[in-house]
Amino acid sequence: MNKNEIPSTNNRKTPLLSASILIKDLKALLKAGVLAANVLPVFSGFWLALHFTGQSFADYWGLFLLTIIGSTMVMAGALILNNWYDVDIDTVMERTKNRPTVTGNIPLKVVLLMGVISTIIGFILLLLTTVEATIYGFIGWFTYVFLYTMWSKRRYTFNTIIGSVSGAVTPLIGWTAIESSLHIVPIVLFVILFIFQMPHTFAIAMKKCKEYSAAGVAMLPVVRGFAVTKVQIVVYVACLLPLPFFLAPLGTAFIVLATLFNIGWLAVSIGGFFTKNDLKWAHVVFLYSVNYITILFLLMVIVTI
Repeated sequence: MNKNEIPSTNNRKTPLLSASILIKDLKALLKAGVLAANVLPVFSGFWLALHFTGQSFADYWGLFLLTIIGSTMVMAGALILNNWYDVDIDTVMERTKNRPTVTGNIPLKVVLLMGVISTIIGFILLLLTTVEATIYGFIGWFTYVFLYTMWSKRRYTFNTIIGSVSGAVTPLIGWTAIESSLHIVPIVLFVILFIFQMPHTFAIAMKKCKEYSAAGVAMLPVVRGFAVTKVQIVVYVACLLPLPFFLAPLGTAFIVLATLFNIGWLAVSIGGFFTKNDLKWAHVVFLYSVNYITILFLLMVIVTI
């Protein structure tokens, strides 16, 4: 056979390649990293509620699965709808230009349908837990989709405050699947997550300041500059310092370790006033924040085992 007669496969996607692209697109659509980060506080809230009510995790497997799967699907629905609505912004920004909503790999109508279906299924599952858990799930979803994505993100610098509320309700969902939220522990968990998200998001916004500016997103570094943002980061991190002491029932070891983590983050934050490379410093703050919140919520579970 002449080589010219051999059918070319250069422009043909193999099933394996197509599957890998689909998986990559779904991960981008679901914002897999963000979604996974929000599941841990739900679990921690659920676990701590069992601990403080003297109940066994082994007796609540069914409820645990409903809570985790339901809350995850509600959060996934919110993140998908965020991608659907923000396609114009994502087209401009370098870090989001390969999302399937931008490339067209997944049609926008399909994305919208996925977001709605995921949300509905999630709320149905949460309703099988408790009404209070469902209410907190709805507060998080509504705040993120409507108040953050559709209303404040493009207009106001306080969009970060609104977005932080949606992320902070996650431990309340887990806790209230077991017990009422009228307890110091879930309230403090909410406050920790709310405050944490402010410097965490500011650091991201500093790293991607040019992109946010080009996309017309009213992030604090874009509107007020790096100097103001650095002050805000220090203020919010400092607000974390007293919070471990409100979680005294978790033990001295937790209080000591959490306080050391807070002091370490504050030291890193203050370093921003002396750095010569703002973007490198912002990246360090971002990395510290991600590890901080993961370790802290895992530590809450470990000290209660």
